[in-house]
Amino acid sequence: MSEQHDLTAHVGLRGVTKVFRGADGAPSVHALGPIDLDLRRGEFFAVVGPSGCGKSTLLEVLAGLSQVSEGNVLIEGKPVGGDIMDGVGVVFQEDACLPWLTVYDNIAFGLMQTDTSRAEIATRVESALTMTGLSGFAGSYPAQLSGGMRQRVCIARTLVLQPRLILLDEPFGALDQQTRLLMGEELLRLWRATGATIFLITHALDEAAMLADRIGIMSARPGRLLEILETGWSRDRDSRLVETAEFGAVTARLWQVLRGESMKSINRDGARA
Repeated sequence: MSEQHDLTAHVGLRGVTKVFRGADGAPSVHALGPIDLDLRRGEFFAVVGPSGCGKSTLLEVLAGLSQVSEGNVLIEGKPVGGDIMDGVGVVFQEDACLPWLTVYDNIAFGLMQTDTSRAEIATRVESALTMTGLSGFAGSYPAQLSGGMRQRVCIARTLVLQPRLILLDEPFGALDQQTRLLMGEELLRLWRATGATIFLITHALDEAAMLADRIGIMSARPGRLLEILETGWSRDRDSRLVETAEFGAVTARLWQVLRGESMKSINRDGARA
C-alpha cells in the first residue's frame, strides 16, 4: 500500500485503520479501514454508509478526537495529533447550544476563549449572524428557537473561528425532510461564501447527493471506501436538483452500492441479538 500523500490535497489519509480494544476479555472491534483518501481543497465531500460502519469514527479521526490504530492522517501537510487542529471546525448532530446564553453569546463563546479583541469578535459574530440569517435573533435564547435555527447557531459558532476545514457529523439528522433540504441550501451558500473544505457524514442519500461534489460510499463494518462517486454538479446548486433525472441517477447509484452493505449490517446485528 502506498504511503505517499498528495501534497496539494487539503487532507490525506493513508492506510487509516481503527480497532477498539475490548475491555475485560471482550473481543476487539475492527471499526474502520484501511482507508486511503485525499480531500481536495475547497471541495464538498460527503460520506454515506450503513449503520455502524464507522462513519462517525472516521470524522473523529480527522478531528483529532480519536487516534488511529494504523496509518496516518495529514491536514495541510501536518500530522493530526490528539487535539482539534487550528483551522478545523466541527459541528455535531447534537444541539450544542448553551441554554443560558443568547444567540450572540453562543456564537461568540469559542472566540471569547482566545486572545481575539472584542472589536474583532463583534465584527466576526455580526458577519456570522448575517450569513446564517440569524441577525434578528441575536438577543434570543436557544429555547426560543426552532431546531433548525439552533443548528444554525452551532454552525455560526464554528464559522466565526474561520476554519479552512469544516467537519459535519449528521448536523441535520434530527430535522424533518423539508427542513433538511432548506438547511442544505443554507449550508451550500455558506460553503460558497467561505471557500472552506467541507467533510459531511450523513445517513441521508438525498442529502449527500444534493450537497456533495464527491460522495464516498462505505462498506459494512469494518468501514472501507467501496467507491467515490463524483456528482458533477455546478457550484451554485440548490435543492431544485432533486427534481432532475441526474439527481435520481446519483441516488440510485448510491443505493445500488449500499443495499447489500446495509443488509450485511442488519444480518450481523440480528445474529447477535
